Amino acid sequence: MRSDTIKKGYTKAPSRSLLRAVGLKDEDFAKPFIGVCNSFIEIIPGHFYLNKYAEIIKDEIRKNGCVPFEFNCIGVDDGIAMGHSGMLYSLPSRELIASSVETVMNAHSLDAMIAIPNCDKITPGMIMGALRVNVPTIFVSGGAMAAGKLKDGSQIDLNTAFEAVGEYEVGKIDEAKLKEIECAACPGAGSCSGMFTANSMNSLMESLGIALKGNGTILALTSEREELLRSAARRICEIAKSEELSEKYKIRNILNNKSLKNALVCDMAMGGSTNTILHTLAIAKEAYADEIDLKLMHEIAQDTPHIAKVSPSLPGTHMQDVGSSGGIYAIMNEVSKKSKFFSKDALTISGDSIGELIKDSNPDGKAIKTLNNPYSERGGLCVLFGNIAREGAVIKAAGIVGDKVFRGKCVCFNSQDEAIAGISSGKVVAGDCVVIRYEGPKGGPGMQEMLSPTSLIMGRGLGASVALLTDGRFSGATRGFSVGHCSPEAAEGGEIGLIKDGDLIEIDTIKCTINLLIDDEEMARRRAEFKPIKKELNSRWLRMYQKLVSNASSGGVLDLDGLNEMK
Repeated sequence: MRSDTIKKGYTKAPSRSLLRAVGLKDEDFAKPFIGVCNSFIEIIPGHFYLNKYAEIIKDEIRKNGCVPFEFNCIGVDDGIAMGHSGMLYSLPSRELIASSVETVMNAHSLDAMIAIPNCDKITPGMIMGALRVNVPTIFVSGGAMAAGKLKDGSQIDLNTAFEAVGEYEVGKIDEAKLKEIECAACPGAGSCSGMFTANSMNSLMESLGIALKGNGTILALTSEREELLRSAARRICEIAKSEELSEKYKIRNILNNKSLKNALVCDMAMGGSTNTILHTLAIAKEAYADEIDLKLMHEIAQDTPHIAKVSPSLPGTHMQDVGSSGGIYAIMNEVSKKSKFFSKDALTISGDSIGELIKDSNPDGKAIKTLNNPYSERGGLCVLFGNIAREGAVIKAAGIVGDKVFRGKCVCFNSQDEAIAGISSGKVVAGDCVVIRYEGPKGGPGMQEMLSPTSLIMGRGLGASVALLTDGRFSGATRGFSVGHCSPEAAEGGEIGLIKDGDLIEIDTIKCTINLLIDDEEMARRRAEFKPIKKELNSRWLRMYQKLVSNASSGGVLDLDGLNEMK
């Protein structure tokens, strides 16, 4: 066992002495040591109860002949951090989480891991860390939140609360209605109930083969969720107790080019958060999956029908509805009948191939459509290229309200705060394209999520007539004509920094293009005169992150080549 490094032989007497101090007995030193990577934190609705989950998992691990060691990672709640400087820390937290997992697992030579994520950057951070460690790893998330309900019985969610702010500003609703929505949008424990970033990632872990069936759709704090926890614990023990299985089910043997393509097919079919693109690119780098890039994602999007639509793309439909309509397995089974990128022979942590797992799951035609009746013939996410996005940009095509092609005048802001003030003051009108730059991984730094600007646009009744372009990113709760991840970003000299107020822009989600309508000569003149804005930062961590981080087209990962700039 890998853990023999810290427990076997007379030279390890001091290590065993320390392990006895935390409760181990003689018989425990012959058992596999399982890391229980938790993300319990009391300020996040999807995490404040995970300490109880860990107790259930550790109990099952002990019953199955292994020794659990729980450790915790940090977490940032994007919904609470959004709209102020706290959001600068969200994407950087992914790197801290990945490094924390790597540190604890390798420092103590643990044999296998069970990870308990749920929300925002925590899930991809744990996956990235697990790939660095490369031991058998199973993921079991905290579970989705139930949808909220208003007094009239209509279902709502966190996105409803964000959009309600814009509605209140223009007098569409009064203070009493705003308070009703505030109090009903998030009824209790779990990851926010729509197909936002958390539930997108929790669902994709099923298609990656690193989580068991139901991980993305079973609601939090239910008996079904507890059984999923126990099943995951039993399976990781079964693997850890066998030398053959421990080798076979190392996470990099499961999470690779093949399974990442499967996940991207599933993502396009269900219209997940645009953040999944950013995180998939980062995960692919840790998995050494060199086939995964934005161009491949574009090809998969063109090949994959969009068959599942969930809030925010379809308000009133939530994760619980996806579960009752057949679940993530039904999405995969249906779309795999057509996709040339889906591999049914991909290995999963369960022991069966993904094809075996999904073969009997079929959509009921409600929350999940069939191939005969898709929402569209192309995927719910779209990758755009053009003269202001040479390395790509991403839009949630499933969330577009109105026409698929936009042409309008640009209104430019050099920060999210500027944009919020401008939108709230009426500076943005129908037909405008709001450009928010210097919010990418380097420029922000940290690539803030921008649900507030898009929600204000929707709340003010401009959702079908205003576009938004940024080198930053959007919350999974965003809908409308919102293009993010524009690369290269303004802070590194990208063309988004060259746009001026009044410039015409064309965004075509049918042709998958985005272009500023100026001639090459004018573009070259602007580029020659351009000097990116540099923001002053008080945070030592964010300054370090800014030096090292790559742009969104590379997943916003830390690039060690940046160390040369720090010398």
